[in-house]
Amino acid sequence: MRRSSPSGILCKNGFMQITAQDVLLVVDIQNDFCPGGALAVADGDAVIGPIHRIASRFEHILLTQDWHPTHHSSFAAHHPGKQPFDSVRLYYGEQTLWPIHCVQGSRGAEFHPALHLPQAELILRKGFRPQIDSYSAFFENDRATPTGLAGYLRERGLTRIFLAGLAYDYCVAYSALDARRLGWPVAIVRDACRAIDPAQRAVRMEAELRKAGAVIVEGVELFA
Repeated sequence: MRRSSPSGILCKNGFMQITAQDVLLVVDIQNDFCPGGALAVADGDAVIGPIHRIASRFEHILLTQDWHPTHHSSFAAHHPGKQPFDSVRLYYGEQTLWPIHCVQGSRGAEFHPALHLPQAELILRKGFRPQIDSYSAFFENDRATPTGLAGYLRERGLTRIFLAGLAYDYCVAYSALDARRLGWPVAIVRDACRAIDPAQRAVRMEAELRKAGAVIVEGVELFA
C-alpha cells in the first residue's frame, strides 16, 4: 500500500521510498560533539554506523560543519560571570552559551575520523559569523539570515530532505523545522541522531517537529 504522510514523505508497506530527488543531510559529526570533545553529546559517535548504513540509499549527501571563530559570541568564556549552558539575550534574542567548541581549523572542528562519506557533494559551514550563532543549516539564529542551502537544494532539484546527526534537539531539529517552514517534506532518522538533553528538551523538540509535519523514522524503514 502506498501512502503519503502529512509532510509528503511517500511510504510503501511501511517503508520510505527513496528517490533520486532525495537528499541526506548529515549534521555536525565533528570531534567536539563526540565523546572526549569540548561539547560532547552522549554516545555521539554511535550515530556514525547508522549513518553509513543509510547513506548507501542516497544519491545525494550533504554535510554540515560547525565552524566558529575563537571570539564567537555564543562562547560562555566571552561573557564575564556566565557559565556554559547559561542564557544571555543577544540582539537577535535568547542565546544559550556554550563551551568553546568547533573553532575554525582546530581538531575539534574536524569531522570524526570514523565518518567516511567521500561521496558527499557539499560541506556547509555554519556559525562562522562572530556575532550570531547558527543551529539550523538553513538560517542563522535570527531565523532570517540565510546560509544559502535552500537555494542550493532548489537549483539542484532536490525535493525531500532526510536528516541525521548531532544534536537531535538542537541543530538537527532546527534544520528540520526550517526545512518544513520553507516547504520541504522532511524525515528525521531517529536512530542516526543523539540529543544533548534526551530526557526533556528532545521530547519537547520532537513534539514541535511532529506538529510541523516532520516524520520521525528509524533507519530500517529506508530499506524496502
